[in-house]
Amino acid sequence: MGQSFISSSGLQKIKDELNLLRNKRNEIAKRISEAKNQGDISENAEYEEAKESQAFNEGRIIKLEETLRNCVIVTGGKNKSIVNIGSTLEVKNKDK
Repeated sequence: MGQSFISSSGLQKIKDELNLLRNKRNEIAKRISEAKNQGDISENAEYEEAKESQAFNEGRIIKLEETLRNCVIVTGGKNKSIVNIGSTLEVKNKDK
């Protein structure tokens, strides 16, 4: 994966989601354990759902960690004569 350009507020959102997902690991592990204790897991819908939740959660954690490793934080430029990532432009119609 290449570099991702992100604002500081976008970076914080990713960090917040990552913390939430990491904290969710314990809840999912508990659900898996409880479903296992119900007996035969081969036809246990609760167990399957918990395992799917775990797989999704772990996949999302991996993706967010990769994004954090490869991101470049951009800020609005101070130089008004140069357009760059993070710049805000005002477009005017010359004909009006």
